[in-house]
Amino acid sequence: MFLHTKRLQYFTPPSKPDPIYAKKLQELIGGSMGEMTVMMQYLFQGWNCRGPAKYRDLLLDTGTEEIGHVEMLATMVAHLLDQAPVEMQEEGVKDPVVGAVMGGSNPRDVIVAAMNPQHEIVSGQGAMPADSVGFPWNGRFITASGNLLADFRSNLHAESQGLMQAVDTMHQNQWLAAIEELKSDGFEETVTPKVAYEYGKKEYAYQFWNHSEGQESAEGRWAKGQSMDGKGQFEYVAQPQAIGPIPSPPQPKPKLHSTPATPAMQKTSDNGVKNFVDSAVDTVKGITK
Repeated sequence: MFLHTKRLQYFTPPSKPDPIYAKKLQELIGGSMGEMTVMMQYLFQGWNCRGPAKYRDLLLDTGTEEIGHVEMLATMVAHLLDQAPVEMQEEGVKDPVVGAVMGGSNPRDVIVAAMNPQHEIVSGQGAMPADSVGFPWNGRFITASGNLLADFRSNLHAESQGLMQAVDTMHQNQWLAAIEELKSDGFEETVTPKVAYEYGKKEYAYQFWNHSEGQESAEGRWAKGQSMDGKGQFEYVAQPQAIGPIPSPPQPKPKLHSTPATPAMQKTSDNGVKNFVDSAVDTVKGITK
């Protein structure tokens, strides 16, 4: 059950209308790294969490907080769009520097082009679940894998990218702390998932293969010394060689009429003549009877 408190977590109304800035704020609302993304990501991670209650509560606390962030931004967009005729913006565009950037275009045309027209004709001067160029928010933006270490790393990535849009160091520190605690609780190690140590090919697990021209990558921490999980030594392979065979794709079923490896494997008529594959199958069946 969610309960809505009518007061905003934080809000400072704008000093004047600014529809162009309102368009920019749409990126913070519905962009791939915006507040709608982290809101849904944390909530779904929390709802899907089977781990200790403290992690589920952490996710749901933060996801619910992000709902409030979306509301704050939507409220700001409404204020920025309120009573904002084009004339109010024309004076700013007359600035010589701005005019030079705009290429000397008519100020009114510049403003109209820079605004999001959907704010006027679709949302009634309100915010939308879309980014700054009008692309609708998409559920594919979120990560909720069920593995908390993988999810927390994704959260850290989202908040690190989001820092370019809104300064929030707390959530970066929070997910770093959660990653550290999850490992100290014994659920995962540096590599995710923990079971990867059982199934990984140990002889290649710590090799860095040089797959492009130049060997500058050999200078990095990832190419020498102890691995980050403490279970091996990094090795730089300057000239890696393929270790698998040349692929031989399985041959198509004759009735699909795809082109096989040889003409003998292709059915050429419907007069009862069997192709090589059908003949081989019949032979095998006869042996096994």
